[in-house]
Amino acid sequence: MKKTPGFSNFKALVALLFISFLSCSSPTGSNSDNSTDVPGYTDDTFFSTSGTQILNRQGEPVVIRGFGLGGWLMPEGYMFNMPGDFGPTKLRNAITDLLGESETDRWFEEFRTNYVQEEDIIAMKEWGADHIRVPFNHKVFYDMETEEFNEREFDRLDQLLIWCKRNRVDVILDMHGAPGAQSSKEIADSDGVARLWTEYDTYMPVTIKIWTEIARRYKNETIIIGYDLLNEPVTPAGYGADDVLRFHTDLIPEIRKIDENHILFINGNYYSTTFDKLDILAAYYDNIVYAFHKYWNETDQGTINYLLGLRDQTDTPLWLGESGENSNPWFNETVRLVESNGIGWNWWTHKKLETITSPLSAPSNPNYEKVLAYWKGEGPKPTANEAQQGLFDMAEGLKIENTTFRPDVVAALFSPSFNNENVPYTSHSIPGTIDAVNYDIGDNLIAYNDMNYKRVNGDPDQTGGNSGWVYRNDGVDIEPSALEGLEYNVGWTEDGEWLEYTVEVTEGTYDIRVIVASPSGEGRIRLFSDGRPVGNTTNIPATGGYQNWRQVNLGSDQFSGGTYTLRLQIDEGGFNIAKLIID
Repeated sequence: MKKTPGFSNFKALVALLFISFLSCSSPTGSNSDNSTDVPGYTDDTFFSTSGTQILNRQGEPVVIRGFGLGGWLMPEGYMFNMPGDFGPTKLRNAITDLLGESETDRWFEEFRTNYVQEEDIIAMKEWGADHIRVPFNHKVFYDMETEEFNEREFDRLDQLLIWCKRNRVDVILDMHGAPGAQSSKEIADSDGVARLWTEYDTYMPVTIKIWTEIARRYKNETIIIGYDLLNEPVTPAGYGADDVLRFHTDLIPEIRKIDENHILFINGNYYSTTFDKLDILAAYYDNIVYAFHKYWNETDQGTINYLLGLRDQTDTPLWLGESGENSNPWFNETVRLVESNGIGWNWWTHKKLETITSPLSAPSNPNYEKVLAYWKGEGPKPTANEAQQGLFDMAEGLKIENTTFRPDVVAALFSPSFNNENVPYTSHSIPGTIDAVNYDIGDNLIAYNDMNYKRVNGDPDQTGGNSGWVYRNDGVDIEPSALEGLEYNVGWTEDGEWLEYTVEVTEGTYDIRVIVASPSGEGRIRLFSDGRPVGNTTNIPATGGYQNWRQVNLGSDQFSGGTYTLRLQIDEGGFNIAKLIID
């Protein structure tokens, strides 16, 4: 056991000593019933902790990097453009209202089957991930009315473990929606009351029952790193740190009676951000990690110093168990911040509907948009055929082969060159035409300069990142375009912003033009090649609207053959840019 730090609450100390004795003296139980054997997978050791470090199966310190599987076993409405208050239960009820019970069951089967397949695991491994976090709603595995476990969903989880073994991707299981709900929000599948706390004696035994069943089934599964015990608890008024501590001191010994192998991840209160009184757990339990979440704040050292203090005080590792929903520069800054402090991370999330913040974006469809309009009170109830077609087509669109890949998101998370080197987003050549939105991949001030490139507070009205919310996840503002043959254009330009493009040039003298739009004739633009001015600095004329496009001449210039970086510089903003033409 770990050395005990200072502790003033004598009653809590006695309780912890008693449950610690039970944990140490209890048998480990029988072997699990499930079978996830994979030929060639022979690892028989587990991840563990030593001091402030997480150790891999070889006993080596590791900084783990991974993705959460998001809405797979815990669908949250916002991920699928549904109303923001749609948690899993409300979502199911809304679909049942349209499809009926049996078709809703069939839809969820299609949804879960398509959302995560082995190809998703392979893709995440290729991007650079070494583990996945599996958020689950307790209702997926256990029915409180029948008091029975759902073997179909355990089979689904077993299949995931097989895929992960075949591809050497480790797993963390996360109770994302606890019995009764650990917060009043839809992300906990709450009915508006955090009943896990207000009706503790009713819902805590169920929580223990589910976790101990998971421990029984998977205690010998080495592909599992550990158990994320309670995602983002938020205690209501009248409840607080003592209740979160009690939750863990009630749960941990019961799991440890069965499973002494896996790491236990401890989430702090208030969306996994505060750890008041939870430091004492490190005094009595080995193989635990404090799991914090980070959203919509700055990315400097000061934002995590209190967590580093917790790590040093308790001699226990930290893990960034959830982060995301911001711009690529914020992603990269956050990853570099935690990794430089020896902290691993898991990103939220690998796939969503019509998104720019995840690596995979699934498509919508016209009939599904009718369903969404009805749910949001913006349209009539769709016909039965429209609802069925729209929902099942949406589920079909979740297959990885039907999604759009966002390479910029993956680069921000995994590329060591993201913050110091341009990488082409797509190939460009001169003579030729360059779509303005296909600037290079790279950080702000590396591949582009944008004046408002990240979101650093929780205000939903705060601007930051891509104001148009389409195509790419950088600071550059992009919107759908009305120009024939062009899907997107750059907009919301400001003084001093710029975009860079890596180009392959054939030697020659070429004319330089841009296609722009400006309602009142605001703006001035110029072009550089590897820092050399080319063409002329040009004022933008009035075109009559932000989607009324006009071709503007920037002059001509001599280009040498080779690879160059073109910079399209906005001396004065206030206009939209569609294309750069050099021919």
